[in-house]
Amino acid sequence: MFVRKSPAAIAFVVFVLSLTVSAAVKEEHAKREEISASGPAVLWQDPVDIESRDLFYGPGGKGHVPHGTVTFVKEDLDGTNPKFVVRDQDGQKWKVKLGLEARPETAASRIVWAVGYCTNEDYFVRELQVLGMPARLHRGENLIGPNGFVRNVRLKREDYKKIGTWQWRHDDFTGTRELNGLRVMMALINNWDLKDENNAVYQVDGKRNYLVSDLGASFGAPGRAWPQEKSKDNLEAYEQSKFIRATTDSTVNFAVPARPRYVYCVNPKEYMSRVHLEWIGHNVPRGDVLWMGKILARLSPDQIRDAFRAAGYSPQEVNEFAAVMERRIAQLTDL
Repeated sequence: MFVRKSPAAIAFVVFVLSLTVSAAVKEEHAKREEISASGPAVLWQDPVDIESRDLFYGPGGKGHVPHGTVTFVKEDLDGTNPKFVVRDQDGQKWKVKLGLEARPETAASRIVWAVGYCTNEDYFVRELQVLGMPARLHRGENLIGPNGFVRNVRLKREDYKKIGTWQWRHDDFTGTRELNGLRVMMALINNWDLKDENNAVYQVDGKRNYLVSDLGASFGAPGRAWPQEKSKDNLEAYEQSKFIRATTDSTVNFAVPARPRYVYCVNPKEYMSRVHLEWIGHNVPRGDVLWMGKILARLSPDQIRDAFRAAGYSPQEVNEFAAVMERRIAQLTDL
């Protein structure tokens, strides 16, 4: 049955959404953190050794691979995925992430690091026993087996102090080729969850390292999807999604991050906050896109596959994910 929407009702919805946008923008500015640490700000460094970079072990290398027994320290309630902190037998702390983001985050961290961007040291572990696991957790209890065994988890090395967050619109690199290249990388891996709170600044060896600290919403749909299993770590969704939406003589528009489906209008604040992120993939200078494409083209097929092998994908999945990425890199270099 056709239901006619009154102009008054439509105007009311528009008014509510406009208030939501205004509130979201004000909240975004309120969250800005003053980063008082000294030292140069670093987002990207020229990967002069890119052809020899080991994408299986990633930025931490083989020497930092977690080993031995680990003991539960505390639960981490930040973000949407279940996480907790453990300490290994050498006293090193690790943040364990369970669930759907463990594999894609491991692979994504290696690809992003390979082309020169700062990333966390992430490792994928198929099976891990956690000593001292509490009887109850706030999240993820269904993912924990008897005797503290967890499977298919990501371990992030907790070495450096987080000193703040940075914003896509307001940071030390706004308008630079380096930041535009990072926008390309987020589109390449279909990382759509680009909230400012997912960006971090770490104090590392006298420098301020800027990085996207949460890459888990990668290798799936270009935006929040339903069911959730399509939105990340989904080969079919990644393969079928559009990469480059449009080009002009001077700019490129990517499909990531995509606007959520209208079903998410039931939460206007969440919906409008996602719409507010679309600009990150739009109007990227064509020259900067080509620059990043040429860097990516220096990666060998084996290196790209090593990134997915490190994340626990099957041989078939490794080849299929890598094939999608290689086609996308070719699109960048053909601009």
